[in-house]
Amino acid sequence: MVKKKPLSPSKSRALVAKNVAIEKKPSSGFPVVGIGASAGGLEALEKFFTHMPPDAGIAFVIIQHLDPKHKSIMDELLKRHTTMRVLQVADGLKLEPNSVYLNPPDKDVSIFNGHFQLTDPVEAHRIRLPINNLFRSLAEDQGENAICIILSGSGSDGTLGLKEIKGSGGMVMVQDPEQAQYDSMVRSAIETGLADYVLPAEKMPKELIGYIKQPYVRGYKIGIGAEHFDAIQKVLMLVRSGTGHDFSHYKQNTIYRRVERRMALHHIADIRNYVQYLKETPAEGDALFKDIIIEVTSFFRDPEAFEALGKKIIPAIVEQKKPDSAVRVWVPGCATGEEAFSLAMLFQEAMDRLNKHLNVQIFATDINKDTIEQARTAQFPEGISADMPADRLGRFFIKEGRAYRVKKTIRDMVVFAAQNLISDPPFSKLDLVSCRNVLIYMDSVLQRKVIPLFHYTLNHDGYLFLGSSETIGEFSGLFSPVDTKWKIFQRKGIGAGNMPDYLHAPLDDAHPAYLKTLDQPVLKELNMREIAERLILDEYAPPCVFIDERFNILYFHGLTERYLTHPPGEPTFNLITMAREDLRYQLSAILNKAVKQKKAVVRETLQMKQKEGYQTVDVIVRSIPQPTLKQTIKMVAFEEKTSSAKQLKKKKYTAGTPGMNLRISSLEKELQSTKEYLQATIEQMQTSNEELRSANEELQSTNEELQSTNEELATSKEELQSTNEELITVNAELQDKIEALMQANSDINNLLAGTDIGTIFLDNALRIKRFTPAVTNFFNLIQADLGRPISDITSKIPLVNISQEVRTVLKDLQKKEFELQLENGNWYSMRILPYRTMENTIDGVVITFMDITQRKKVEQLGEISRIYAESIVETVREPLVILDEHLKVVSANRSFYQTFKTTPEETENMIIFNLGSGQWNIPELRELLEEIVPDKKSFNDFKVTQSFPAIGQKTMLLNARIIDQAGQGKLILLAIEDITAREQTGPDG
Repeated sequence: MVKKKPLSPSKSRALVAKNVAIEKKPSSGFPVVGIGASAGGLEALEKFFTHMPPDAGIAFVIIQHLDPKHKSIMDELLKRHTTMRVLQVADGLKLEPNSVYLNPPDKDVSIFNGHFQLTDPVEAHRIRLPINNLFRSLAEDQGENAICIILSGSGSDGTLGLKEIKGSGGMVMVQDPEQAQYDSMVRSAIETGLADYVLPAEKMPKELIGYIKQPYVRGYKIGIGAEHFDAIQKVLMLVRSGTGHDFSHYKQNTIYRRVERRMALHHIADIRNYVQYLKETPAEGDALFKDIIIEVTSFFRDPEAFEALGKKIIPAIVEQKKPDSAVRVWVPGCATGEEAFSLAMLFQEAMDRLNKHLNVQIFATDINKDTIEQARTAQFPEGISADMPADRLGRFFIKEGRAYRVKKTIRDMVVFAAQNLISDPPFSKLDLVSCRNVLIYMDSVLQRKVIPLFHYTLNHDGYLFLGSSETIGEFSGLFSPVDTKWKIFQRKGIGAGNMPDYLHAPLDDAHPAYLKTLDQPVLKELNMREIAERLILDEYAPPCVFIDERFNILYFHGLTERYLTHPPGEPTFNLITMAREDLRYQLSAILNKAVKQKKAVVRETLQMKQKEGYQTVDVIVRSIPQPTLKQTIKMVAFEEKTSSAKQLKKKKYTAGTPGMNLRISSLEKELQSTKEYLQATIEQMQTSNEELRSANEELQSTNEELQSTNEELATSKEELQSTNEELITVNAELQDKIEALMQANSDINNLLAGTDIGTIFLDNALRIKRFTPAVTNFFNLIQADLGRPISDITSKIPLVNISQEVRTVLKDLQKKEFELQLENGNWYSMRILPYRTMENTIDGVVITFMDITQRKKVEQLGEISRIYAESIVETVREPLVILDEHLKVVSANRSFYQTFKTTPEETENMIIFNLGSGQWNIPELRELLEEIVPDKKSFNDFKVTQSFPAIGQKTMLLNARIIDQAGQGKLILLAIEDITAREQTGPDG
């Protein structure tokens, strides 16, 4: 990082007055400790509260993984180990100190404004992570007063939540994995690298009490005055010496709070004592470094911001690119990679929608090498399922045990690298820079350097994506806003010719000339020294590479392709692997010699075959003296040699055959090189032998331990014999139950075999568990098919997708019934029902097939008879009406509708007396239908004269008869004969 100019005394005092003034931070008045525990957590909780004083002024909230249908007795168990109040969380309950709160089953517990809030789990089909839920709300509500403890349990619940606690300035404790009965949860927490304490449960209270007594937790700043400011400067100097990173221009308040937190963890009240501790404990410098850069991130953090990016910006970038061209994205401050992978998913979705393939390169960088290594694994806790839509989770991730790994298609888009945003060279020709929640930790001096840096790296129409609390400030001339709410900006097309000089300028200068010319191209004469140095390097410096301790290439200079090539297979940057065959063995010997002698090594006149013949090459290996580097960097240079005229003349007059002498010389040098390579190999073998001897001694020690373990096993054998006697008794009881079960099983087998109902039993995976002989009429089954999926069996059932219907029943838990006809003409009723165990749990489905051929034949005969009767009724020319036993019209024939000028809609389901305008409401007819018909079963030739509005006055003969439907109710057939014409003409007419 660029060195910072020393501050004058007046500036120092002003900075102290501005940033170190004593003040009381917002606080709830007491610390709140969230404790996450699962399997095996009861024992740890008992040990913890046995050693925890009841009057420490702390509120404890315990979250366990509980069965939603099982009543917990944890409160009764904990009351034996503490005198604090132990009560179950209720909605709206206020947090109070010296109290222990337990989560209720089947509820998520959150804290808001110091009160508990209970909510139902969001999605029942997802993994429930109640510990993460509490920790996140605790971090948001209590800030630096929040403390979390992870105890024994399986899975990774709490891992994502503790990151939020640490990011808010809280403290993290984790149980020692060696003590935990189930260590999955605690190991997942430790692997984050964010645990402040890893202790046995009984030792946690002591450290917890010491921590909460510190000024940091009580809410006061650690000091005031210039001496404290000077101490902070010494702290930053020691961090820079240990890590190589300068935090002078990070926001001072952030630095102070991080230092105060580290002091509280070590129970140090005076910052001057902390400076001494920092000097004596190098590991503390690295811990403070990680605390300062603590990065809280998650997939699609601020979902609405990423939604805006995915809808507006990324499709625009994809559309303007040519097929198979490259998209370049930079994510500085990527932490563990969630943001970079989120962008990769958005690009993949956009390419799929637009049916366009592009080479997406996302460069994800961070100052913390540990988080970069973690990001490269592309593996995340199962807790991400709570923040990720199910479709995205299934599409872009692979479930591996209790974790999710990003699929290769997404991983291949992202390249992770350790990089200091301020001092290391940036990437260039970028389409998008996503720098979210990084600028908020930098002061204005750093921001005035970083924002123009982003402008320089972007293409002329590139985009800048910042965090919701960040802004471009005074650089509105460099970027135009695209979405002001979600801080998306587009680069303005101004020239940036002076940016390479700007990157190396002192921070305090801030390039005012650049700021004054934001809206116009910036022109500056090139530095003559820089031109000369660059020209000399290009023309006269030999090709070379820079390698690390493992011979991996870090940097190429010049045309190295004459000496190095990419071998087939997976890509590699190992120098030995990339060296051409003529140089490989000699190069290996030279490198081993340089490592052994720890000085520069030169190997002259190596022969290397080229297209034009043999080329003479000198290889030089020398170390780069750089005290700030944590590893040894070596430069390997390749210098080609050309024979001078004098040398050629000398060779011409050399006695003997010149070709032979040259060949002998070449063979002698190759032999010498082979000897050195062999010697290096022998030395490596000797080293390996020494390691094997050491391993043999360890194995002997292990053998002694195994002998001791064997003695313990002998003791355990005696205990097992005693236990075996108890098991024999239990076994006898179980044998009786097995015999009864076998008898019941035989009865069931005979019952199933004796019935004509085809039955097949499937498990939840649709594999065949059992079937009856009758089911072979529908499936080609044999006994060897037990355990096979039903989809693998040939079915004789037409037009029914058995697998799909069974899955539907398993999902809805509702039976389904079908009627189907086989090729032989027989009809069957197929039922699919959920298989319920005695405990009322679903363990598959039952499919039954019942022969309904006879019933179908009867139904067909009935249908034929009905059609026959209806045909006769429709053929009769006299109006006919059928009434039910309540005198409602069931139906009428065509002649009725034509005669009385009405329609089925106006007639059916109407009481006959209400038809039309009540024209059938004839007292004599009502009496016959309501009283006489039930007794006499029928009446004949009932004469009626009535006026009908549609057809006038008519004289009719009515005849009625009861139709008995054999237990299904009675119907009345009413026949109407129009005799008006006959009555008018008279008997002689």
